Amino acid sequence: MSRSTLTRYAWLSIATAVATMALKAGAYWLTGSVGLLSDAVESVVNLVGGIMALAMLTVAAIPADENHPHGHSKAEYFSSVVEGTLILFAALSIGFASIERLITPKPLEQIGLGLGISVLASAINLAVSILLMRVGKRHNSITLEANAQHLLTDVWTSVGVIGGVGAVAFTGWQRLDPIVAILVAANIVWAGLSIVRRSISGLMDAALDPADLAAVKTVLEAHEAEGIQFHALRSRQAGARKFITVHVLAPGDWTIQRGHQLLDRIESEIRSAVPDAVVTTHLEPLEDAASWEDEPLERPPCA
Repeated sequence: MSRSTLTRYAWLSIATAVATMALKAGAYWLTGSVGLLSDAVESVVNLVGGIMALAMLTVAAIPADENHPHGHSKAEYFSSVVEGTLILFAALSIGFASIERLITPKPLEQIGLGLGISVLASAINLAVSILLMRVGKRHNSITLEANAQHLLTDVWTSVGVIGGVGAVAFTGWQRLDPIVAILVAANIVWAGLSIVRRSISGLMDAALDPADLAAVKTVLEAHEAEGIQFHALRSRQAGARKFITVHVLAPGDWTIQRGHQLLDRIESEIRSAVPDAVVTTHLEPLEDAASWEDEPLERPPCA
C-alpha cells in the first residue's frame, strides 16, 4: 500500500469522530451528565485530530524532491504532536467542568437512553481504533497509531463514564458523576503525554527501537564469518522511513567489484530485515588502522 492511500483511513477517522460526537452530544443533552459531556468534548478533539492526520498524511506522501531529498515522512510527527496536545486541552476542559459540577451537583435525567447512545458510540470507536492501529503498525505510520490510541482512549473514557453514570442511577449519589469525569481526565492526560513524548522523540532523530537494531546486528554478524568487520553503526527514524548507516571493513586486497557486491548484499539483507529502511554503507580496508577511527558522538565537555 502506498503512503498516499493511508489518507482514506484518516477520512474514516473523521467520519467516526463526527458520528460519535453527534451521538455523545445527544446523550449529554438527554441526561445532563458532566461525565457524558466530557465524552462528547473528547470526540470534538478526535475530529480535529482526524483533520490534522489527513493533512499530514497527505504531506508525508509527497515524493522526495531537491529541497527534501529524504522525503516528507517527518510531517507525521507534527500530526501526532498536535493530537497529543489536543488531548491534554480536552482533559483540562473536562477537569474544569467536573470540578464545577462537583461543587454544585445536578440530578441526571433519562439515564437509560443516554447510556444506550453512549454504548453505541463507544462500539463504533472501538472498531475503528482497532483497524487504525493494525494499519498504522503495518505501515509504520505514527499518525494512524496516534489517532488509533486517541480513539481507544475515548473508548476507555466512555467505559468509565458509563460506569459512573450507571452508578449514579443505582446509588443516587450525584457527585459520583463529576468524580468519574475527573478520573477520566487524568487518564486522558496520561495518554496525551505518551503521544507527545513519542512524537518529540521522532522529531529529535532518536535511534531505531531495540528490535530493529537487533535485526540489523544479526545481519552484520552473519557476515563476520567471511572475515568482515563493522563499526560506526548509526540509525534514526523519520515517520515511516528508517535510516541506517554502517562502515564495512573488508580485506584491502579485494577488488572494487567484490567489495561493491558485498555491500549490495548487506544493504539488501538489512532492508529485508527492517522494512522501509534506507541503508547507507561505507567500505574501508580492514588492515588500515585509520579505518577503525569513528567520528565520535557530540557530547558536552566534562565539567
